Amino acid sequence: MATILDSVDQRTKLVGENRLELLIFQMHTAQMFAINVFKVKEVVKLPKLNRLPGSHPHITGVANIRGVSIPVIDLRRAIGMRCDTHEGEYNIIITEYNRSVQAFMVGQVMNIVNLTWRDIQPPPKQVGKHNYLTAITKIPRDGFDRLVSIIDVEKVLAEIVDYDIQISNGVLDNTIVNHFAGKKVLIVDDSSTARAQIRDTLSQLGVEVIEASDGLKALTLLKSWCDSGKSVHDEIMMMFTDAEMPEMDGYKLTHEIRNDPRMSDLFIALNTSLSGSFNEAMVEKVGCDRFISKFQPDLLVEVVQDRLRDMLTATVS
Repeated sequence: MATILDSVDQRTKLVGENRLELLIFQMHTAQMFAINVFKVKEVVKLPKLNRLPGSHPHITGVANIRGVSIPVIDLRRAIGMRCDTHEGEYNIIITEYNRSVQAFMVGQVMNIVNLTWRDIQPPPKQVGKHNYLTAITKIPRDGFDRLVSIIDVEKVLAEIVDYDIQISNGVLDNTIVNHFAGKKVLIVDDSSTARAQIRDTLSQLGVEVIEASDGLKALTLLKSWCDSGKSVHDEIMMMFTDAEMPEMDGYKLTHEIRNDPRMSDLFIALNTSLSGSFNEAMVEKVGCDRFISKFQPDLLVEVVQDRLRDMLTATVS
């Protein structure tokens, strides 16, 4: 299975063209699930696990992969599915999210599919707020269109890892903090957990947050302000956007903004769990102002403060 992922680095050209590739897998049911290939480092058969007494109940053990200890999360248990009889094929998907490496124990890992973000839809509202999906899609299989559920990995991890939203001493600039009153920031992310992390962090500054769950919704909002004669800069001081989102990804969203003269100079920070030099290159390519790897509350605050300082300087001059 690892050979399927050998060419992942060559696939990065898809991102920025509103395309993605999904790794499809099952968890001992007929239902199919997926995560984005760009977050996958490797897929291997389930190795022998070392148990960790006192660890989170969703962590089934630690795998030693070429001398590196990697926590293994039972994904079936983590998303609320009933435990199976421990029969059948088991694999682990080793991933990198939010600057950390972890593995997810699943059943059969099937294949990689190439889609556009327009093929990806948000989960139906009827599933409620507590589901573990960021999106759904359909792929052809066995002569039928089969539903695929795309896992909200950030929500799964947030329930295992306690993300601290507190701002460290010395980060907050008390000389400008009063100027945040009345300022608004647009957050664009398909994960409600990720939006909550940013919202709760920035609320400590007194910043008001506007949320959009995908790039297309954000672009529609921005264009509606422009069409009604409003200045985007009067409505928001900046925008944080995720990279991967249904219907329109963050790269495409940034491209569209930069090519609309009414809002082309909007300050945009790419805030994503995808990390590394690839994203830095994409930031430069599409024209984002900053790149932040999730989740770093101090860095979020520093970026917002830097933006406010620039605005205050421009007002004085």
